[in-house]
Amino acid sequence: LIVFNLCLGLLFLSGFFHMKNKNYVILKSQEELLIPSTPCRAKTNVMFLKTHKTASSTVLNIMFRFAERYNLTVALPADQLVHLGYPRTFMAHFVEEFAAIGQNYNIMCNHLRFNPSEVQKVMAANTFYFSILRNPIPLLESSYVYYKNSVPAFRFSKDVNEYLASPLKYYHQADFKQNIYARNIMWFDFGYDNNAEDDKEYIQAVLKDIEQNFHLILIADYFDESMILLKHTLCWDLDDVVYFKLNSRSQDTVQTLTPESEERIKTWCSLDWKLYLHFNQSFWRRIEETIGLEVLQKEVNRLRARQKELMEICLLEQEAVRKDHIKNKALLPFQSGAANILGYNLNQDLDNRTLRTCQRMVMPELQYTSYLYAVQHPHKKRKQLGFPLLWTSFQEK
Repeated sequence: LIVFNLCLGLLFLSGFFHMKNKNYVILKSQEELLIPSTPCRAKTNVMFLKTHKTASSTVLNIMFRFAERYNLTVALPADQLVHLGYPRTFMAHFVEEFAAIGQNYNIMCNHLRFNPSEVQKVMAANTFYFSILRNPIPLLESSYVYYKNSVPAFRFSKDVNEYLASPLKYYHQADFKQNIYARNIMWFDFGYDNNAEDDKEYIQAVLKDIEQNFHLILIADYFDESMILLKHTLCWDLDDVVYFKLNSRSQDTVQTLTPESEERIKTWCSLDWKLYLHFNQSFWRRIEETIGLEVLQKEVNRLRARQKELMEICLLEQEAVRKDHIKNKALLPFQSGAANILGYNLNQDLDNRTLRTCQRMVMPELQYTSYLYAVQHPHKKRKQLGFPLLWTSFQEK
């Protein structure tokens, strides 16, 4: 096993790879990276509220890579935690060395339950706040499969359709702390009561509250469009938002919702449904007001072309593979419930710089969190993830 020290030096992810005899050179192409017509400066103080089952692990990877590119300080979970106190409401002391570092963190993106006054103690006054939502219909099905073994409301039902036929048969208020993933999970992540009454005035007040706290809400169902909007809004490069999809599951673990179940989700998760409808509208309005649909489509096409190019360079199979097909177990994603979480195999014979870039793009959330923690807090005990190989051992045998 060849072990290299990931703590030495931080990689600047930028530009294009040029292929030559199985060695790749990172080149910067100003034209391809779509430099804005009006000069702007990349925002480097950014808080991302990571919601559940909304492609947010992919966004977290984007945020971590950006932090490394600019040598930024990430507000990481203290001690052995891999999230910022979730599902407890966030408190500033959940961040490693908050007492010493104070309001000098640049990036915050690990799971937390939003609490604006406490987050503001950690993040600078000029911080950009954004989050991501997903259509509650596929979201609930995804939650059901992923949390099948850990959520009481899911555990005792045969499948997602049986659960939705009579959710109150399985969902008991006494277990509300264990059942947060079973109803209005996005509402909960934003810091609100996911069992609240569906009251029009209350919902409007919450929507207004979120609009005041967040500068941008993305939509997971339009992920590439979301990345282009994020890129424009933060004045980032194309390579800052290029990605490989992380924490996705194999298709054979997807349960097909009946039309009746889909309608029931709109009622059972009515708070999430109204949250999603509101910000789906504002998302497209924002695009029309800032980028325009024509430019958006051109940039989405370039993002997908860049992604395809990087897949050809980095990935052995050009796609995600099932957990039992992942050769390097250090790159194995955390597995949960009845889901089969996919991962990646990297190409052989990559030069060191290219290898490290590719590794970062496929590195699962827990491993990346542990790696950054060791870089930022070298004197602290490393986070114990229990994987077969040390988090530092990402190079193939």
